[in-house]
Amino acid sequence: MSAALPNAAPADVAAPPRHDPDPGGGPEPLAAVEQDLHELVVEACLAGEPAGREQIAEWVRQRAPLLSPALQERLAERVAARLAGLGPLETLVTDDAVNEIMVNGAGAVWVEQDGMLRQTAVVLGESTLHQLIERVVGPLGLRADRTSPLVDARLTDGSRVNVVMPPVAVDGPYLVIRRFRACDLRVADFAPPPVAALLRWMVVSRANIVVSGGTGAGKTTFLNTVAGHIPADQRIVTVEDAAELNLKAGHVVRLESRPSSVEGLAAVTVRDLVRNALRMRPDRILVGEVRGAEAFDMLQAMNTGHDGCLSTCHANSPPDALDRLETMVLMAGAGLPLQAVRDQISAALDFVVHLARGPAGARRVVGVAEVRRGPERLAALADASGLRALPTKPPRGHGAPSVDPAWLDL
Repeated sequence: MSAALPNAAPADVAAPPRHDPDPGGGPEPLAAVEQDLHELVVEACLAGEPAGREQIAEWVRQRAPLLSPALQERLAERVAARLAGLGPLETLVTDDAVNEIMVNGAGAVWVEQDGMLRQTAVVLGESTLHQLIERVVGPLGLRADRTSPLVDARLTDGSRVNVVMPPVAVDGPYLVIRRFRACDLRVADFAPPPVAALLRWMVVSRANIVVSGGTGAGKTTFLNTVAGHIPADQRIVTVEDAAELNLKAGHVVRLESRPSSVEGLAAVTVRDLVRNALRMRPDRILVGEVRGAEAFDMLQAMNTGHDGCLSTCHANSPPDALDRLETMVLMAGAGLPLQAVRDQISAALDFVVHLARGPAGARRVVGVAEVRRGPERLAALADASGLRALPTKPPRGHGAPSVDPAWLDL
């Protein structure tokens, strides 16, 4: 515990959860007890006698004997959390029901839980928030201050962290932690049985697929799920801006981009990694998200024999996804005319799968479209209600099964 002492958060974390019993006069007395216990633990560490979890619990019982056992246990957890991990946010980070943690400057912390935004009882002071940010970005060789106000990083558990510092953050600092965990979802959890059968066939037949949707629509989770149907004997190379995919396949090579560091180390972009992935003998290339000139290199890979590529992009609909891909390819500066870009996309891409999040937070496939040549560039195969038509493109993979007309009768 003494090793974590330099990072110990200052004692300006407020209030217990609102649903706890009032320990005599509101939350302030409980916060004062928490501060007192925190200082006691720090003194023990400085004296060379670091307190363990049982010792902290005993001190809680001595200092707050009138609290219920459940509240005493919760208070002990909060005191221990302030000395390691993410301090007062640790209980939220370890809560499996929390998908995203949002800190909008000093004050109450918000979370996304079950697809809905909720305000928690965790309240952070500004000094605590600054220390939490330093605790996150420091070990990564990054800095977050007025000269470097924007930071995007990844925790050891795969969670993605975004930091915005003043003066860019008007009421900041702002901190967002987006959690990614391996979840045992099936394709059937995103779509009805006929559409799920079509999606599985698309992956097995080595179709090139782009998954589109808005922020929080479940694109990465869906990509992680459908990639589970890639045959086990194939080598998968993943390319991501921040490593979020957690494939269960046995032969996976993961590549992650790198921004310029404070030491001036050169950045490694997603485009650099896509190019390098072509030299790594991939059977499948998964690009976590295309958002710039790397779209050109991804299309080149699809058009040069690298079948079965999967990627995601932000878009409001399948037609918008194609329009965005066109724009991103033009950003590469290759000097191609628009018609040539459209021909490249039509030849490389087979399907666009669109996801959306419903009012209750459920992520669902609301559209599947086949990419075709000619003026009618997209043919709708499925919508939110089910499968409407079968694809006309043959499988790219040798020996892959054909589409089953029985899917329409499911």
